Amino acid sequence: MRSPRPLPLLVLAAAGLALAGCGGGGGRPRADLAASQTTTIGVNSYLWRAALETLSFAPVAQVDSSGGVIVTDWYANPAAPAERVKVTATILDRDLRADALRVAASRQVLQGGQWVEAPVAAATVQKLEEIILTRARDLRRNAIAG
Repeated sequence: MRSPRPLPLLVLAAAGLALAGCGGGGGRPRADLAASQTTTIGVNSYLWRAALETLSFAPVAQVDSSGGVIVTDWYANPAAPAERVKVTATILDRDLRADALRVAASRQVLQGGQWVEAPVAAATVQKLEEIILTRARDLRRNAIAG
């Protein structure tokens, strides 16, 4: 009867150890640290921060971080004082996704000393959503990059 050769066993053991070391690295990948679902407030923190930054041009009337709602007070642009807007941003999910954000706006114009409701162009709301989503993606990208 032949005795087993130690060389093939050593090669197999060395290969096993080398492969086991491939999964190491001492921690989570950086992408996990900035996952799209990162949150400490009840909604996606990137969307939340991006919405706050984007709407910072207007005074804030109401903020609910656990419910994901930001409501601005009426804001009149100094260049157009006879017109004012009020914006509500709602973050609906913990994931960083386009459908996790809803923006609504109200617009009023000054007529005869009274504020009167006026239509808001759909493009205005879409542009605000686009700005918030782009900023949220940038915040996430920066968190991943370190």
